[in-house]
Amino acid sequence: MLSGRILTPSGWITGSIDFSDRIHRIIEGPAASGHTILPGFVDLHVHGAAGTDIMEGGDAGAIVARTHARHGTTSLLGTTLTAKEDHIRRALNGMAGVIAQRPKGAARMLGVHLEGPFLNLQRLGAQPPDVVPARLDLVRSLHAIAPIRVLTMAPEVDNNLQLVPQLAALGIRVQIGHSAGTYEDGVAALRLGAAGFTHLFNGMSGLLNRDPGMVGAALAHAEYAEIIPDLQHVAPGALRAALRSIPRLYGVTDATSATGMPDGEYALGTQRVFKCGACVRLATGSLAGSVLTMDQALRNFVELGLDLAEAPQRLSLYRPDYLGEHERGRLRPGAWADIVVLDEALQPTAVYVEGEAITLA
Repeated sequence: MLSGRILTPSGWITGSIDFSDRIHRIIEGPAASGHTILPGFVDLHVHGAAGTDIMEGGDAGAIVARTHARHGTTSLLGTTLTAKEDHIRRALNGMAGVIAQRPKGAARMLGVHLEGPFLNLQRLGAQPPDVVPARLDLVRSLHAIAPIRVLTMAPEVDNNLQLVPQLAALGIRVQIGHSAGTYEDGVAALRLGAAGFTHLFNGMSGLLNRDPGMVGAALAHAEYAEIIPDLQHVAPGALRAALRSIPRLYGVTDATSATGMPDGEYALGTQRVFKCGACVRLATGSLAGSVLTMDQALRNFVELGLDLAEAPQRLSLYRPDYLGEHERGRLRPGAWADIVVLDEALQPTAVYVEGEAITLA
């Protein structure tokens, strides 16, 4: 039983929440504490944490899921990078066990976000150059190892666009990203079943007055898109413009192995990256993922002017809805007891994943 100010799908109530692995009831009434109780955060783009990269395979997924749970993330997608096929298979084999059975003290890994290798060489960002054209047989083979829930591709490359309906038919949410395509390419992909955009503004053709690019397609037509609200990847003004344009814009961390670690050198797939303060960069100086956690993303959204009812929607509710996971990301009877408790400074004081109390220290 927890008590405080509780954010429910109908709005705020003061009272108590009774739960085991699922929420039993929410009771309006006096609260024993002034804590804020929110649905646990859901992160659909996570590469690493605690010095560990998802592409390492083995127990990397468990380490990453445990680290992010301490910051209020109660479910996530382990996210790959462009790499040789055997390296991608190694990563998926490592995640398969974590997806099948949640490790103690960890966030629930809902599946895989396959970011690459079906990208455009011109817009790789920090991705390695091992890109290939999309192949349905390859995706099916990888999907058989571990469930691919989201797949990022550049629709303008080779026959990638033609595969969008077939991938969507597999239940995979196809996202446009790492793309040099035109506005028209983006609109065509959406019409064929693409569902969203990967780290909006980053790794895609920008918005110009006579060449609106992929950013223009997203702002004009997207219902869903992810964005990295670390205030490094996207300027506050651009983030506010996206919030006004895309109804269900949601935040992701794009967190790397440098998350939660001191400044220094780390791995991002086969790339070497360098953490310096709040940024992770390649040796060239280009941004290379982030060190963002979801509790910090919440504080950043509030700093930008979102109120404490809207900001959690962009970190909890919209993502499970996007995946069809309607028993997560909301505090209501019958839903999974994925809960984060915050103090007045919006710092987590308690986190529960499917009712299990997570040790925060």
